[in-house]
Amino acid sequence: MENKAKILTVAGKGGVGKTSICACIVRLLTERYPDKKILAIDADPAVGLSVALGVDVKLTLDDIRSSIVDSVENGETREALELLSEARFRIFDALVEMPGFAFLAIGRPESSGCYCKVNSYLKEVISLLANSFDYVVIDGEAGIEQIQRRVMEKVTHLLLITDQSKKGGQVITTIKNVADELIAYDRIGAIINRVTNPELVSLMEAPVEILSAIPADSAFAANDIKGKSVMELPADSVMLTGVEEALRKIEIL
Repeated sequence: MENKAKILTVAGKGGVGKTSICACIVRLLTERYPDKKILAIDADPAVGLSVALGVDVKLTLDDIRSSIVDSVENGETREALELLSEARFRIFDALVEMPGFAFLAIGRPESSGCYCKVNSYLKEVISLLANSFDYVVIDGEAGIEQIQRRVMEKVTHLLLITDQSKKGGQVITTIKNVADELIAYDRIGAIINRVTNPELVSLMEAPVEILSAIPADSAFAANDIKGKSVMELPADSVMLTGVEEALRKIEIL
């Protein structure tokens, strides 16, 4: 069945504001499309997206995976099979309903050992789940490999986040190269975040179109220090308007 959801995946070097941008995307979608079903997936083990969106996470996908694996390791095969068939329902238990969107945390990467069967099953369940939403926003780890391995192989929009550093540019180039091998996507673009020198943006070597260059945002920094979520950012904040510009360019807004 063709997936009707628009699936936006955000990836980039650690520490460039990837999770904050992801949270801004969720907020902008909920404001623009109050009648649409929106799912935010936190695929970064640091679980920062829940904090940025003000979500209290009680159960992660990794908790579900671990309980299945423990049953297998303890030789309780029958129980493991039952758990696997229950996993779909348990994922719904892990879904947190928030005003305007639903939230799912993947949790930390699996520990050593191969849980390929469990992983591929859970990934299938996520794809089925995604199919009942209009928009899915995924906050990934620094790379793209674990999104492909643990979440899904097909996304519609891939957003690469970097700062103005040469290293950041190299990281998003690597991510794009890996993404080209591993996942199918329809649209791709880059957001340059925390820009300190706008004149130099045009000199950046980005492997894809630069959708937006966002200056350092003092309102966002103040919001962050106070422990407030992105949902509480002033509507005219530089971060929000910059992300909005990027989403318009890739025809999401």
